[in-house]
Amino acid sequence: MLLSPLPEASFTARLRGEVRPDRPLIVVAAEAEATCFDDTHPVLVTGMGKVRAAVELTLALSSARPREIVNVGTAGSLRDLPCGVVEVSRVIQHDLPDEVLHRLSGVHYGRPLAVRPEPGPTLATGDAFVADGRTRALLAERADLVDMEGYAIASVAERFGVPVRIVKYVSDQADESAERAWPEAAAVASGALADWMRRHLL
Repeated sequence: MLLSPLPEASFTARLRGEVRPDRPLIVVAAEAEATCFDDTHPVLVTGMGKVRAAVELTLALSSARPREIVNVGTAGSLRDLPCGVVEVSRVIQHDLPDEVLHRLSGVHYGRPLAVRPEPGPTLATGDAFVADGRTRALLAERADLVDMEGYAIASVAERFGVPVRIVKYVSDQADESAERAWPEAAAVASGALADWMRRHLL
């Protein structure tokens, strides 16, 4: 007798707490990145990737607006930045050919977004976990860090008129070692980001 394979686990987004106009909304992709967070602020765990991040944040904002959105999580380093917490100044999409689309249509669909006036790193967002040296080198020509949700979250925040901050823990070097490094780094990142929130968010 053949046994049916077990169904694969399906992710469900989760909102911890209530979105309120006097509190920031913390937005994070993975449960592993949020394990050390307390209940001081509401936390939305969206799941990984641009589509999930955009959909789940849009749903959360459709019923209430926070004081600001703070996207926290992990990011790979494209320029040998040391591990630690950094605040992003600018975010781009690395997997949308905006220049080509602009030539075809005359419209920009993925212009860079400034999220902080102070100088700081540029984050490249795309629906790929970057874990090879060749891709890393190409992305390093345009950005300092890479993730899978930041641009989507900044875009939704802009559309709803809510201020946004993007704060990332540099977890890996976005090369062949990244897939092995991320699970352990995510646990460290959660503690470091929780400490950053305690010190910087009122």
